[in-house]
Amino acid sequence: MKLDDKLFLVRFNTDKLNHIKINDSNVCFKQCQDKPCTRFCPAHVYDWDEEEKRIAVGYEGCLECGTCLIGCPFGNIDWKYPRGGFGVSWKNG
Repeated sequence: MKLDDKLFLVRFNTDKLNHIKINDSNVCFKQCQDKPCTRFCPAHVYDWDEEEKRIAVGYEGCLECGTCLIGCPFGNIDWKYPRGGFGVSWKNG
């Protein structure tokens, strides 16, 4: 089973409050040439928007793994767990 197939099984209770944000979009545009966040997130939460020249964050699909906390070479991602009762719901079996 591929990762994308497994991700389809995960359920989310989306909060209206974004628990992820890019601290400074100029850092992404001017300093970060490779945009690694668009590749290291297993849920593909981060996407480069070429038209707006910024990282678009789809926080609703976050797996809460924390990879972005250590993966951004500039420490430009502010990530917190969602409020209680919101976020990812794991189901075993």
